[in-house]
Amino acid sequence: MNNKRVPLLTALLVFVASGLMGLDPDDKAPASDLPAGHSSHGEAFNEGPRQKAHLMSGTGKVDFPVSTKNPQAQEFFSQGVGQLHGFWYFEAERSFRQVAALDPDCAMAYWGMAMANFGNEERARGFITEAVRRKDMGDQKEQLWIEAVSDLLNEDRGDQKKRRRQFLRDIENIIHEYPDDIEAKAFLAVFAWKFKGDLPIPSYEAMDALLAQVFAVEPTHPAHHYKIHLWDREKPERALSSAAQSGQSSPSIAHQWHMAGHIFSRLKRYADAAWQQEASARVDHRQMMRDRVLPDQISNFAHNNEWLTRNLSHIGRVRDGIDLAKNMIELPRHPEYNTLAKSGRSASYGRTRLFELLETYELWDDLIDLSDSIYLEPTVVPEAQLRRMRALARAYFAKGDLKGVKTQIRGLREQLKAKREERKEARKKAVAEAREKNLPPEGVHKARLEAIDEFASEIESMKDGLKEMRGYRDLLLQANDFGMKRLAEVDGLSNTSLARLYLRVEEEGRAEQLARAAVEASPQQVVPLANYVYVLEQIGKTEQATENFEKLREISAWVDLDTPPFERLAPTARRLGLAVDWRVDSETPDDVGERPPLDSLGPFRWSPPAAPPWKLPNAHNQTISLEDYRGKAVIVIFYLGYGCLHCVEQIVKFAPETKRFEDAGISLVAISTEGTESVARSLKAFEKDQEGIDGPLPIPLLANSSLDVFKAYRAYDDFEEQPLHGTFLVNGVGKVIWQDVNYEPFTDTEFLFAEAGRLLKKPPTLSARP
Repeated sequence: MNNKRVPLLTALLVFVASGLMGLDPDDKAPASDLPAGHSSHGEAFNEGPRQKAHLMSGTGKVDFPVSTKNPQAQEFFSQGVGQLHGFWYFEAERSFRQVAALDPDCAMAYWGMAMANFGNEERARGFITEAVRRKDMGDQKEQLWIEAVSDLLNEDRGDQKKRRRQFLRDIENIIHEYPDDIEAKAFLAVFAWKFKGDLPIPSYEAMDALLAQVFAVEPTHPAHHYKIHLWDREKPERALSSAAQSGQSSPSIAHQWHMAGHIFSRLKRYADAAWQQEASARVDHRQMMRDRVLPDQISNFAHNNEWLTRNLSHIGRVRDGIDLAKNMIELPRHPEYNTLAKSGRSASYGRTRLFELLETYELWDDLIDLSDSIYLEPTVVPEAQLRRMRALARAYFAKGDLKGVKTQIRGLREQLKAKREERKEARKKAVAEAREKNLPPEGVHKARLEAIDEFASEIESMKDGLKEMRGYRDLLLQANDFGMKRLAEVDGLSNTSLARLYLRVEEEGRAEQLARAAVEASPQQVVPLANYVYVLEQIGKTEQATENFEKLREISAWVDLDTPPFERLAPTARRLGLAVDWRVDSETPDDVGERPPLDSLGPFRWSPPAAPPWKLPNAHNQTISLEDYRGKAVIVIFYLGYGCLHCVEQIVKFAPETKRFEDAGISLVAISTEGTESVARSLKAFEKDQEGIDGPLPIPLLANSSLDVFKAYRAYDDFEEQPLHGTFLVNGVGKVIWQDVNYEPFTDTEFLFAEAGRLLKKPPTLSARP
């Protein structure tokens, strides 16, 4: 259970509360022994998408007929398989749920849900159990598929490696029985790749030949995705033909566009890689905004966007890179999906990439300005805070601000001292506990070492950071020998940065050596090459500078010239008689496939969707509307009536916080599934019976027994036709900037208060923007 959720309440308590309140039948009190908002089909169905799917074009050509008499169920099943092929698991599960809604006896619908949840085997087992119950209603091939997945997930059938080996054999058996089944061949190829950690691929050529059989039947099959994975880290050039077809085979699936970017990145074709990843980002943004899906609920979304920012940096599109990195930071955070402490999510990726862009392109004023904004603000996450302090020290050094560098030194020194004290206390505690357990001396010693070891990496990073900062301080104080000795020992300083530092202290040979090494380590990237040209020019090697400048021009089409790495090359361009804009246009290669206009795929940035309007009566039959909150942020809580005790707990949790939210410019309102009369009774009960509410309930309660507003906000399970718990933050211009829709209510008021404050801050204007 997520720690933000209220513990499950028993049916008895629900019924007792319902009886005490005398709820009317039309108030939709819970009709089963399940808490309101929970699925009647089992725990596996509580999570995941609970709003209906829609048929969308562009999910790939697949041929996977299943036993159903409902033509639309077959369409959704085919769509779900295409989404599986594109690793779009969240939407694949939605499609398969739609199949089950149209044909509850279609066993393969539940097989599909299991296939979409191999990252969560507990849920996958719940789904495959439902498929097994219905497998006799499918044909022989369907039964083989269901048995194969069931055995794979059955821990009683041996360890993971054994079960995975058998699963591959089971798919091979399906191919043996049905040699024309290209879907089985595609799945065999991808699972052979997925399982390679346990079961190394014996022959890449054999897998490639298997995929060739798929493409011989359907040349645009989405399994081009799998060929890219197969050769990505082996021989990426072998997958160029699939890179030209992956996104085009399934244009509505963002990850299919992204995967081609893998191949182009491996081949150092960064402009082509950036195009693919931008296509992916735009498709994801369009879908999430259209269907009101929280961005980081899509598993591959953050990974694609952070990779896109790197490739934008490689080709010099720093403005767009900064824009996208900022957008990743702006995205709504959620304790389950996206926080700064969670690696691999938009918050952490965006901040990391924004630092890298600002440092790589030496936009020091912007870095300093952003350090006091939502983008690069101080944080309690140790690694992220250390990154911020080191970046600020670099910025202040570049600006010649000795005081600023010393401030960062003092701050980091204090943090290191506190961390050492923390280590000391942990060591003492570990020793005391070991002695209480009467461990022998060697056991006590081991406990002491383990306690110390937990802090080793963090303390070493802090010490390295201090060494770097002190090196900058020494250089500003003209103690060049001391400064460079420190900086040469620092981990993580790029050769590009070090080359400029050595140039600063007039060690020209070392500067040239490091600048050249940077180019060799990062071929076809514009900043290392621009820096090398600059170093060569400064040390008087104009012929070599000219030669490398021409190499730079060949990849310069996207370079933002008004940034320091390229502004420094203006004298070189003048010496060569070139125009101020010395960039050379690029041509689209003929091996990238047919590219649609990027704007047709979706927007470059994610932006929050509009909040559906509503006008609803309160307990006194007065009409209140969303428009009444125009110009002010409002938290809208969708709750399932007073008979839902965990909804009551949510309201009681938020009620005492109302003034704090109001003081921050945020109103609260709650919309109930009850009718007006029942809302009036609920209001009296809140004010009379609930501990923590003294006097009038400070949150207006509104009636929505028709549930039309619940449905408009997608706080509704379309498959089981029941309302869900929902909490939404709507800003002053009517945009939903944060949401939680779930089978249990959101009660972490501290998180939401902090997140609302972050999202509602006005972003600064960047001087780096054009």
